[in-house]
Amino acid sequence: MFGGVARAGAALAACGCLAACGGGAPPGAEGPGPLVVAADVGFAPHAMMASNGELEGFNIDLAHAIAERLGRPGVEIVDSEWSSIFSGLYAGKFEFVIAPTTITEGRARRVLLSEGYLDTDPVFLLREDAPELTALEQLEGMRIAVNNGSAYDLWATANQEAWGFTTHRYGKNADAVQAVLSGRADANLVGESVAAWVVRQNPNVRASLRIHAETAFAIAFRNEDAPLRNRIEGILECLKTEGVIAGIHREWLGTLPAPGSAAVTAYEGFGPPGLPGFEATPGREPCPKSAARPAAN
Repeated sequence: MFGGVARAGAALAACGCLAACGGGAPPGAEGPGPLVVAADVGFAPHAMMASNGELEGFNIDLAHAIAERLGRPGVEIVDSEWSSIFSGLYAGKFEFVIAPTTITEGRARRVLLSEGYLDTDPVFLLREDAPELTALEQLEGMRIAVNNGSAYDLWATANQEAWGFTTHRYGKNADAVQAVLSGRADANLVGESVAAWVVRQNPNVRASLRIHAETAFAIAFRNEDAPLRNRIEGILECLKTEGVIAGIHREWLGTLPAPGSAAVTAYEGFGPPGLPGFEATPGREPCPKSAARPAAN
């Protein structure tokens, strides 16, 4: 057990819809079956296959913590490449997207987002023997590998002409990292949590230039599922204030989150402030004491 969450036992669902999964509850949060959510398996350290065949990672632990607070018997993960994950959400293949979803205005118009739970600035991963990157001007002529459809793909697409690089897209970010290692790409643009994990696991890569974007990861829901979003966000806030997410952060990223960061801060309202889908809730106390439960040691 870790932080009150059983890391082992996450089932990998290959179903086409919630009904076919035989146990996933409809979008009402509580239900008799496992919590059915989507993740991009292989996007380390957020969702990956362990050597014993079970799923593990930051967001697998987070999904189990949410399921436990809902009284749901475990979690089923629907493995979805990022480029098709929102299509799967609206097709009813799962209840919500637990895969880390970078908060952007464009995303907030397409799906309903929770408040952020993990800060994530974009970082360039390089081979250990590559020249250091210190400025965006150095990207000219480089081949930048990204996870297809991700926020980093969006940034690369919007900026490749201005900075003179080419964008190479891969269905899984693990393949983008391999492209850098094999010399098919010069750098992998990815979030700082993924960069930290890859560097810890592979001495042949290093993190270089960081883009200070002040972005964060959120959970994504269908636009019509505001009651479900609000219910899950209330749980998310309790997991922050009780230190559960901080413990998951230490487990997978090797450090405790910084004071005041998204991993430990419960924000007012529901959703990212200032973006579509935000609900102001004057007077609401994030994670009321009556709803809070202490995390297990």
